Amino acid sequence: MTASRKHPDSPISQLLLEWYGAHARDLPWRIAPGSADRADPYRVWLSEVMLQQTTVAAVKPYYSRFVEMWPTVEALASADEADVMSAWAGLGYYSRARNLVKCAAQVSARGGFPDTEAELRKLPGIGDYTAAAIAAIAFGRRAVVVDANVERVVARLFAIDEVLPKARPAIRAATDAITPAERSGDFAQGLMDLGSSICTARAPKCLLCPLSVRCEGLRSGEPELLPVKPANKAKPLRKGSAFWIERGQGEAREVWLVQREGTGMLGGMRALPDDDWSAKSDGTGIAPVKGDWDELGAVSHTFTHAHLTLSVKRARDAPVPSGEGMWWPVLQISEAGLPTLFAKAARLAIAGDEEP
Repeated sequence: MTASRKHPDSPISQLLLEWYGAHARDLPWRIAPGSADRADPYRVWLSEVMLQQTTVAAVKPYYSRFVEMWPTVEALASADEADVMSAWAGLGYYSRARNLVKCAAQVSARGGFPDTEAELRKLPGIGDYTAAAIAAIAFGRRAVVVDANVERVVARLFAIDEVLPKARPAIRAATDAITPAERSGDFAQGLMDLGSSICTARAPKCLLCPLSVRCEGLRSGEPELLPVKPANKAKPLRKGSAFWIERGQGEAREVWLVQREGTGMLGGMRALPDDDWSAKSDGTGIAPVKGDWDELGAVSHTFTHAHLTLSVKRARDAPVPSGEGMWWPVLQISEAGLPTLFAKAARLAIAGDEEP
């Protein structure tokens, strides 16, 4: 029998906290529900930044690697940005990694994380949601924490049927109304877990939900229609080229890599030279140097604002391109920290080389 069936008149916060105490996910950055200890603000911050637009399953190995390499905010503050970007490679949304270094430096300089939402929002890369999450989870402050899972749970709980994003002020106000003065961090994490495991986007498990007797969306008969999302806009299709410039033989083979501009798509990451494609325009098709280019095929990748098809071209012993770059051992290409798009291109180039 669920908590909601045993105590149908209990406050929503009580129903949820009882459920969370029994069903909380075991995550490496969390402490046990109801614990008298405080969560480490460094670990809460790091996990929340990583979890922005990324799944828990994808974040776990990155989080573990980061805390092993940089166990404190002071250690991260003193890290080389290139090393941080390399460790982040494959997680996407690379501006988050650049802001990690900037934020860690400021936190280290001030002697620790501030404990209020207002002060946390002043730090690089920390917006309203992340500031609220850190304040509530790490510092025990009452804060209204609304991520995508919370948004879905609350929209259904109160049958808020206005189309997103216009519905967000109402969802936030409703979340504020049910957030308790004590244990707001556990409450927020309980809502997140409920949205992840029970109140899912498709086929919600309403019979298992501790809030089912209080849910107006369930009474409407179609809770899965909430929150109401706008029609998806078609992403543009872009084309570009990447260039695999290689020298040497056998174990001495090297490929020319560049460091992308610090801002913009994949900013600050090591990559193969390309033809200046972007989410707004196709590439020029022009190679960075003259050479005999072999067409190796193409790889595809989807970004937030566009789909990209990238032709991969290879030249051996071509002139070194102008501008900054580096020769990287082909046998160690997995250690270069290439973003997913260019890692795909590298695999294609290497696979093509292995064909008989």
